[in-house]
Amino acid sequence: MAITTKKTQHEDFHTEDSEYLAKRTLRSGSAGWLLLAGLGVSYVISGDYAGWNNGLAEGGFGGLLIAAIVIAGMYLAMVLGMAEMSSALPAAGGGYTFARRALGPWGGFATGTAILIEYAIAPAAIATFIGGYVESLGLFGIHDGWWVYLAVYAIFIGIHLTGAGEALKAMFVITAIALVGLVVFAVSAWGLFDAGNLTDIPVDASAAGSSSFLPFGAFGIWAAVPFAIWFFLAVEGVPLAAEEAREPEKNVPKGIIISMLLLIVTGASVLFLATGALGAEALSTSGNPLVQALGDGTAAKVVNYIGLAGLVASFFSIMYAYSRQTFALSRAGYLPTRLSVTNSRKAPTLALIVPGIVGFVLSLTGEGAMLLNMAVLGAAVSYVLMMISHIVLRRREPDMPRPYRTPGGIVTTSFALVIASAAVIATFLVDPTAALWTVAAFAGFMAYFGFYSRHHLVANSPDEEFAILAEAEEELE
Repeated sequence: MAITTKKTQHEDFHTEDSEYLAKRTLRSGSAGWLLLAGLGVSYVISGDYAGWNNGLAEGGFGGLLIAAIVIAGMYLAMVLGMAEMSSALPAAGGGYTFARRALGPWGGFATGTAILIEYAIAPAAIATFIGGYVESLGLFGIHDGWWVYLAVYAIFIGIHLTGAGEALKAMFVITAIALVGLVVFAVSAWGLFDAGNLTDIPVDASAAGSSSFLPFGAFGIWAAVPFAIWFFLAVEGVPLAAEEAREPEKNVPKGIIISMLLLIVTGASVLFLATGALGAEALSTSGNPLVQALGDGTAAKVVNYIGLAGLVASFFSIMYAYSRQTFALSRAGYLPTRLSVTNSRKAPTLALIVPGIVGFVLSLTGEGAMLLNMAVLGAAVSYVLMMISHIVLRRREPDMPRPYRTPGGIVTTSFALVIASAAVIATFLVDPTAALWTVAAFAGFMAYFGFYSRHHLVANSPDEEFAILAEAEEELE
């Protein structure tokens, strides 16, 4: 039963009874900081195995290296800002929760939508990479990718439906295996490393500022940005596990920061060692870069098999992320409320299945690079909005309890904001078609909110309560 309680100039809110919320409850206490750190690494680790190397074709080794350094700085600054917000507002909505408090319903939904686009499309891109790995291994005699896509979506949605604790533990094991694969790769590639291979792409003499280090000139740095993002894409999803974590105000910040530091090490390792082992030119078009860099030996075969685990880890974990973002938006009425109903294991059934169907259909295009760029644009837009949220909350609510505070405060998140804004522009330059498709999807979500869901918001959902209570206190003052 719903009771209308508040009507503003732009939105309508109502409260739902206890039965509504009881059907939309996640299992708390399922994860400590170690599982959360593993979740953060799991989101991203596929980016070390495939996808990043296409940036060599855009910027050469120098362009991709510079882009990666700048983007790593942006992610570290952003993660520090998100650690603060997640400690103050620990709810399953993650970035949507932060932006809802700072920017109102429109800003909250825009942020949640951008995140959802990122997390719904990224698994589709990863599925195409998984298909490439399976076909290269000749597993089960499969040579038609769509069978692989269907299998991974069905299997891992099924595992997630068993509950968050079980899924996070399985995720942690798969991620640990993938990290072992990176260690095997690093040890093997060290003996093949030749510094001359880093700069073997022919120089484009017509490009401004071109050299052997920057074969496509200064513009190549800009063009390589979306691929540098692939080294870290989705690490910001750790706060989505806040309602299922133990002591989230402590463990979520700790988990996201540790995972980010580890990902900087793994990203730098594969960038230098894979490129130095095979050569930038050959690696730039590879669908299986780490394996190709090692040649045909035993180490290459080991990394090939374990690389599949790396791709599966990210596919599996981002599926978790899209379900929690869908769950939070649905529970608060921004998306159809049936999407947030949980099963007996406290897993959001339709929030797992519906975006999974969308992702599977997208994966059938086989356009992994285009899907990657679509996911990157969604991510970059959400980063801009989340960093604005941090700055607004610091200025407007300086006394908000913050168990963790961002080193450098708004200076840190302002740096991330500037770089994230540049990344948004870069995605349009690299792949305008992917960018326009993403914008169209974003516009469709916002139209749904404008015409329908903003009139059906649930005031007593946890994410909305954070914002509504703050607004009430502000009115009293």
